[in-house]
Amino acid sequence: MLSNVEGAAAHKAASPMTAPAMGQDFESAAQPHASQAIASTLQSLNSLFSPQRRMVHAGDVIYQTGEHFANLFVLNSGFFKIVNLSLDGREQVVGLKFRGDWLGFDGIANGRYTCDAVAMDTGEVWMLRYDTVLRTCARQPELMNLLHVAMSREIARDRDSLMSVCTLSADARVADFLRYWAESLARRGMRTDQITLRMTRAEIGNYLGMTLETVSRALSRLSRQGLIHFAEKGRRDIQIPQVQALTDFVQRSLTPAGVVLQ
Repeated sequence: MLSNVEGAAAHKAASPMTAPAMGQDFESAAQPHASQAIASTLQSLNSLFSPQRRMVHAGDVIYQTGEHFANLFVLNSGFFKIVNLSLDGREQVVGLKFRGDWLGFDGIANGRYTCDAVAMDTGEVWMLRYDTVLRTCARQPELMNLLHVAMSREIARDRDSLMSVCTLSADARVADFLRYWAESLARRGMRTDQITLRMTRAEIGNYLGMTLETVSRALSRLSRQGLIHFAEKGRRDIQIPQVQALTDFVQRSLTPAGVVLQ
């Protein structure tokens, strides 16, 4: 039987775009629970489906825009970016995926994938035939709930990304991106005090609707304020003394001048 803890953990994850930041102690206690929930869900999926496994490396594509939809994918390890192509052929990063995330939901509606799923690092992807998933859902209501939770999380993240672009300053947008990346790692039991970004500054700017130069300047300003530190200049390794400090920074940028939060 599938565990329901993943669904509960998903609804507890707060975003600074929608709710006050959680206390540091509560957040620290919640992260191991989330990591266990993800591991439990992956174990259940493996038992239910015995999925086809594929090792991937940076740059590998598991499905492309226009390709016939037949499979959903679950990321067992590694990192993925979801990319759309504009009419003039330019790439637009529209999503990020971490361990335990599902990929391929965009293909359900019209029977074809509407974006590319590209690996950013070495990892493993599980392939699940969609018709098999549907038949299993009929026997396992918990699996249907799991799919709904995954879809709901994807919708909520898309909303938060849009709100970030529309309402946050450049510095706050970058801070919110780093917070999201660090908290995503924490939910998977990984360290957050030093993270390795799997994206170039140009890709980060593409994702956040900013230029490469603006991203670099924002990172420098965050560093001068002590919110982050660079292990080596120009490298992708970033030290984050306190993730909560990034959350607070984003919260302050959303607070109108003169308003004091209680």
